[in-house]
Amino acid sequence: MGPDEAVRAYKSLAQVERALRTLKSVDLQVRPIHHWLAPRVRAQVFLCMLAYDVEWHMRERLKPILFDDHDREAADAERLSAVAPAGLSPAARRKRARRRSDHGLPLVSFRDLMRHLATMTLNSVAAPINKRYTFSLVSTPTALQRKAFELLAIKPIRVQ
Repeated sequence: MGPDEAVRAYKSLAQVERALRTLKSVDLQVRPIHHWLAPRVRAQVFLCMLAYDVEWHMRERLKPILFDDHDREAADAERLSAVAPAGLSPAARRKRARRRSDHGLPLVSFRDLMRHLATMTLNSVAAPINKRYTFSLVSTPTALQRKAFELLAIKPIRVQ
């Protein structure tokens, strides 16, 4: 391993520390569960790691509408060496200056985006006179919700 690779490997420890902090914090909202049997402990650790993996992949796909830098390759290309402090990519500088994504949407944090996505509803409505007549209503997604679904390659439910 060369000097640049060694420095990059050392700096990637920060990502591991961030992941462990996420597992221990409220981001994943995993409550403390006390296990005494080894299979249950392994199952708990597995579920926490699975939840973190899902969150990590969601954050990666949603970066264009989050405050996060979504073009790290461009930022790394501008860096003089691995030892130099990491800078922002031109895309991140543009997002920071405009406070909007390249799609014109306001930037949000991951947590705020999750809260915003949680406002999507699917309601079953029953007629008060005839309970057998029911229909479903789906809330109309906002522009931000539509973009998030697009980035996650999810097609929201449509009731006909």
